[in-house]
Amino acid sequence: MKIALRKHLQSVRINMSPQVKAAADARLVTWIARVGIDDQPAIGLEATIAAYVPIGSEPGSVAMLDALRDHKHRVLLPVVGPGDPSPLNWSSYNGPESLTTGRFGLLEPTGALQPSAVINTASLILVPALAVDRRGTRLGRGAGYYDRSIHAVDTNRLVAVVYDHEILDEVPGDDLDVAMGWSLTPSGGFRRLGTT
Repeated sequence: MKIALRKHLQSVRINMSPQVKAAADARLVTWIARVGIDDQPAIGLEATIAAYVPIGSEPGSVAMLDALRDHKHRVLLPVVGPGDPSPLNWSSYNGPESLTTGRFGLLEPTGALQPSAVINTASLILVPALAVDRRGTRLGRGAGYYDRSIHAVDTNRLVAVVYDHEILDEVPGDDLDVAMGWSLTPSGGFRRLGTT
């Protein structure tokens, strides 16, 4: 069931027009600039926030990362190590010029590598997802890098970043899936999960 759902969601993303994606990405930047305000996830000033560099049709843009830096937050980005799936390493984001193509064609920072445990210092972790349900079950790409990396993190610090139509009533999950405490969508902004 997960495989079929992944294929369907990826197909919808691939067929999204560049104009629709650009508009969605711009709205995500607006929400990111408000993180910690109003009913958004609570973070302090100059917090450490773990994020990711979107590729292809994934929601978001480098502008999200720059918005976080503009608000004086320290931004950590994942670095995929060699070999079988394992917890991600992390490195600080220092602007678009600090990114290079890494494993699987992902853009990764070129700074000093930090061990996987540094994720525990992040006040907020933006997690890429193909879908998330209202209980917080996240559907990722299937390799398990993120679930291995965030298994010990408080759910309230985990935010699944998805398009509006990717908030589903139910996502198939298993015992290895780490629940998300929040979703972030272009139209809905930050929404608490697991409360319905």
